[in-house]
Amino acid sequence: MPRFSELIYASETAKGQAITKAETHTPKIEVPEQIKPGEPFTVRVGVGPHPNTVQHSIRRIELYYYEEGRPFNPVRLVTIDLEPGYAEPKLEITLKLEKPGTLYAIAYCNLHGLWEARKEIKF
Repeated sequence: MPRFSELIYASETAKGQAITKAETHTPKIEVPEQIKPGEPFTVRVGVGPHPNTVQHSIRRIELYYYEEGRPFNPVRLVTIDLEPGYAEPKLEITLKLEKPGTLYAIAYCNLHGLWEARKEIKF
């Protein structure tokens, strides 16, 4: 039985048929080039272009933060559930971080599973 972590695809580790899905299923994380500790900044996460039908759509996006020096990681920052046909697979959140670390975005496609992206946060 595979570990749950083995069931999450990433663009750099996709194999077989999953390779053809990486571009349209891997979340894209956008952050400012310069971030200062304790100062608010905007994070945008999007998936696609991707179909948005009941038969095939991104149903959930989650954002986590792995904070350097924290004994237990990651911290779940936000989870959104998306209604096919109505909600596009995009989110925007304002964060205020005190320590460097890594943002992880997970997107769930009802046909093609879980997809991960990472973005390192440095000050």
